[in-house]
Amino acid sequence: MPDGMNYAPAGRPASQDVVTVPNILTFGRICAVPVAVWLVLRDDCAAAAILFVLAGLTDAADGWLARRRGVTALGTLLDPLADKMLLTSMFVTLTAVGLLPLWLAIMVVFRDVMIVGGIGLLRLIGSAVAIRPLIVSKVNTVAQIALVGVALAEAGFPVHPPYLRAALILAVALTTLISGAAYVMRGTRLV
Repeated sequence: MPDGMNYAPAGRPASQDVVTVPNILTFGRICAVPVAVWLVLRDDCAAAAILFVLAGLTDAADGWLARRRGVTALGTLLDPLADKMLLTSMFVTLTAVGLLPLWLAIMVVFRDVMIVGGIGLLRLIGSAVAIRPLIVSKVNTVAQIALVGVALAEAGFPVHPPYLRAALILAVALTTLISGAAYVMRGTRLV
């Protein structure tokens, strides 16, 4: 679930098709969000972990198919939306049930709100905004995915690798701070 958008290859504009296999897979990921939240809230983290892995596999599949067959305008909007909806809802839900620290969820959600708000503000004042994810932002997304997966697996299965969750919490916190600061610096140069 990369942080960013799918882009059409150079010289190949995004298709206006709506019903494509990648878009169907992405829509399925969006539909999985309330199910994953419900599973965690009813203390079925094993099923939520399996659903989270399936969502990750569909994300990889729709990305691969979109690169091979061409991206769609709808897909460039839905794919990052599906990723953010799933990760944000999992961070909030896992925090609500005590599996992740509150301060971390606040940090992650605030960074995302700040980025989206900053892009909206830049567009409002007329700046051209290219939404290209930074490398540290991609690392942050990978760390977030790993942390959610580990938290769900530890709660749902008898697996408890020592210090892994603590290390991932630290990785998410650091990359969230660094990527948030980098986006703010990039945004101030665009004004």
